Amino acid sequence: MHVIEAPSPNYDDRDAPVDMIILHYTGMRSGAAALARLRDPAAKVSAHYLIEENGDVYRLVDEVRRAWHAGVSSWKGRGGVNARSIGIEIVNPGHEFGYRAFPAAQIDALVALMQDIRTRHDITPENVLGHSDVAPRRKEDPGEKFPWHRLAAEGLARAAPPVDPQAGGRVSYDEALAALSAIGYDAPPGDHAAGLLAFQRRFCPEALGQGFSPATKAALIAVSRSL
Repeated sequence: MHVIEAPSPNYDDRDAPVDMIILHYTGMRSGAAALARLRDPAAKVSAHYLIEENGDVYRLVDEVRRAWHAGVSSWKGRGGVNARSIGIEIVNPGHEFGYRAFPAAQIDALVALMQDIRTRHDITPENVLGHSDVAPRRKEDPGEKFPWHRLAAEGLARAAPPVDPQAGGRVSYDEALAALSAIGYDAPPGDHAAGLLAFQRRFCPEALGQGFSPATKAALIAVSRSL
């Protein structure tokens, strides 16, 4: 795998071992614009890697440093995501500028990069997450078109196991909400809407925005039991 060096000044020292990968989409009109912003000292944002739609991989921040990509975020009640994670920006205009499917060459490059990262860090599939997973009230990337199933097939991430949507009809609201929190989402009672949307984008995009639908409940129970 060839990596293009494109250093960013936006980083500082880590204070925790790496045990997570956070996937983002760039959400800008072009990869060049995203790369420029991630290297702009005034922007105060960065990532460890950026992957263009053609599969080119850029390294912006050395993995031993903390890049500034996740912002205010948490998983399973634990903050400090930037300190623990490697951030990968995947070029895509996002929901604001014409969200589209991720090209095969780009995902192939992502798979190769993640396999390489795992030779250096102990990162389980459960700790490969989207930005919206760890910051559901602020972010929706990499979004419902992202092919989590491909990463799951490679043993790199979790995807929802096959479920019978009708089985969700037997799941109570309390059981579904408990499953959402147990998986890791910030979803306290009465303030679960953002976490639920993030779960749906990741695990059951066909039910996106449908609340605790039977399909969503079935997926919640299946995912929580698979972890």
